[in-house]
Amino acid sequence: MIPTLKRALLTSALSSTFLVAQSQAAVDAIHVDTLIRNVMPQVIDWRRDIHQHPELGNREFRTAEKVANHLKGLGIEVETGVAHTGVVGILRGAKEGPVVALRADMDALPVTEDTGLPFASKVTTTFAGKEVGVAHACGHDAHTAILMGVAEVLAELKNELNGTVMFIFQPAEEGAPPGEEGGAKLMLEEGLFAELTPDAVFGLHVMPSPVGTIEVRERGILASSDGFEISVNGKQTHGAMPWLGIDPVTLSGQIITGLQTIPSRQLDFTNSASLITVGKIEGGVRANIIPNNVKMEGIVRTLDPETQTTIHEYMERTVHNIAESGGGSADLTITPYYPVTYNNPELTRQMTPSLSEVAEVNEAKPLTGSEDFSFYAEQVPGMFFFLGAAPDQPDQVFPNHSPKFVVNEKALPIGVSAMTKVTLDFLSNN
Repeated sequence: MIPTLKRALLTSALSSTFLVAQSQAAVDAIHVDTLIRNVMPQVIDWRRDIHQHPELGNREFRTAEKVANHLKGLGIEVETGVAHTGVVGILRGAKEGPVVALRADMDALPVTEDTGLPFASKVTTTFAGKEVGVAHACGHDAHTAILMGVAEVLAELKNELNGTVMFIFQPAEEGAPPGEEGGAKLMLEEGLFAELTPDAVFGLHVMPSPVGTIEVRERGILASSDGFEISVNGKQTHGAMPWLGIDPVTLSGQIITGLQTIPSRQLDFTNSASLITVGKIEGGVRANIIPNNVKMEGIVRTLDPETQTTIHEYMERTVHNIAESGGGSADLTITPYYPVTYNNPELTRQMTPSLSEVAEVNEAKPLTGSEDFSFYAEQVPGMFFFLGAAPDQPDQVFPNHSPKFVVNEKALPIGVSAMTKVTLDFLSNN
C-alpha cells in the first residue's frame, strides 16, 4: 500500500483514501467517493442507535423496521418478515447485467455489555429461562449500518448500474432461540434465491485486527460446525466385579481417545485442519456401580467440505467398533449446524484487487469459528472477508463475543467502501 494511504488510515476516519479509488469502472469513482463521504455521518448514527437497542435472533423487530424504512425511502423494492424478521431489498439498475447479493446480520448476543461507551446497551431480556443482558458483542450493529450506507450509495447510482443488487439483512446469525428455526438457512428455505438468483454473494465481518486492513483467503475461511451425541450402552454391575457386566465408562474413555486420532492420525492435516471436542459426559450414580449407559456431547469443526463428510464417516466407524470391541454398543447422532464458509477461488481472485484499492489486504488465517453466511456460499459463488476494526489503544482490544468488545468507528467508511467497490466492479466486469 502506498505511504500516503498508510498515513491517511492513521489520521482520518473519513479520509477520501478510505473510499473507492479511481479506476476504469463504468461509474465515476470521484462521484462515488463523494456519496460515501456524505452518508458516513448517518452510518455512524445508525450504528450507535442499533448498538444501544440490541435485539436477539428472531426478535430484531426494531432493527428490521429501521432497515426497511430506510430502504423504502431510497425507492428500493422491500420484502419484510423473511425468516421471521429478515429484510430483503432489491435495487434494479437501469442497465442489464448480473445480480449481486450483499449480506449483513442484525442480531445481538445474550451478553451484558461492559464497554463504558456513551451509547452502551442497557437492554435486558429472558433467554433460555434466565435474565440476561443483550449486546452487540460481535459487531452486527456495524454490519447492518455499513450495508444501509452501501444501499444509499448504490441507490444514488441506480441509473448507472449494470445489473441488480440484492440487500440481505439477516436475522439470527448467532442461532435461533431454542425450538425455533432462523438465519440464512431459513431465508433460503423460504425462497430467498428462488426468483432472483445472485451471480455472487459478498459479506464482511468486523474483527479485532488493525483498522485499515482487510483479510481474505480462498476456500475455507471459517469452519463448519456440527454437533454430536453418543450413547454408549453397557451392562450394569457391581464396581467390584466388572467382569460380570460391560463397562460403558471405560468404553467411553476409549472412544474419546479414538476420536482424537481421527484428525491427528487418519486425516491429512496438511490439507485442512479439523477438530473433535467432547464437551459433556454423563453416566453413573455412585462410585461402586458400573452403569448401563454413558452419554456424551461434543462438536466437530473442519475447514474443508470434503473433510467434513469424511470425518463423519470415520466417527461412525470409530464409535461403533470401539464399543463393540468391549462387548457393548453405541449410538452416534451427528447434527449439522453450519457448513464451511467457503470462498469461491475464482471469485476471490477476481475481487481481491478491488479490496486492495480500499485497504491493505492480507491473507486471512482460517478460523475455527463458524458463520451461517456459509449457506449462501453453498448456493452461489461467495466471498467473505474480515474488516479490521480494533480500537486504537491496545488495552481496549478484546475478542468478538467479549462483553468489552468495541468496534472502532474508523472502520465503518472502509466497510462501506469495500462493499460498494466489490459490487460496482463485479457488475461492471461481469
